Amino acid sequence: MHAIEIQNLTKFFNTRKVLDNLSLNIEKGQTCVIIGRSGCGKSVLLKHIEGILKPDSGKIIINGQDITKLTNNEMDKIRLKMGMVFQGGALFDSMTVGENVGFNLIEHNHVSNKELLEKVESALCVVGLCGIENLTPSEISGGMKKRVALARAICIEPEIIFYDEPTTGVDPITADSINELIKTMHDKLKVTSIVVTHDMKSAYSIADKIAMMYQGKIIAEGTPQEIQNTTHPVVHQFINGLAKGPITEALDHD
Repeated sequence: MHAIEIQNLTKFFNTRKVLDNLSLNIEKGQTCVIIGRSGCGKSVLLKHIEGILKPDSGKIIINGQDITKLTNNEMDKIRLKMGMVFQGGALFDSMTVGENVGFNLIEHNHVSNKELLEKVESALCVVGLCGIENLTPSEISGGMKKRVALARAICIEPEIIFYDEPTTGVDPITADSINELIKTMHDKLKVTSIVVTHDMKSAYSIADKIAMMYQGKIIAEGTPQEIQNTTHPVVHQFINGLAKGPITEALDHD
């Protein structure tokens, strides 16, 4: 069953076409990694799936419902089933770790203080950070901040989790631990995950499916092994980090 169906999505910013008739299906419980160069529209695509942006044309169907037709209030109800892990963690410095993790519950759900504390404690323990509720973000490491951001995302018990560059800005060992954590979340919670990343080692490690964006479209999708063995020249250049190839040739002719 498709958790998310993206059909012929098109989006212009002024005269620039950022999404060009883009289509992609993501299955329930699948981890789909979206790769592509900076500025190719990956984050814009995420914002459409979250309902933050509306397309100029096309559909986004989540659990059978076309969210492009929903009002802001209707979309808020859908977002209660979505968790988001931002690139830098996006924690509030003025709040404790516990307050950060429980933020979405406090904002959107009417839960008792006891239930809130239990959910926060449980989410932190799932990501391996039991007992740090009273610390502040300034007292924890960059890798721990990423884990706290993930705890905040899962605290609302979402059906879909979005990850925006989860391994950016951390050392390789911390990056590997974050990849393991994403896989653990997938196995434990059975959530549908969408991950935007440039990190091919991470993509191969966590993905059930990899989809590559280029010039506003999905130009290739497949399992990690299929993507690694691709004969598509654009995909081959990107995944191998080659200076020469059709991507740079196209830039030279712009």
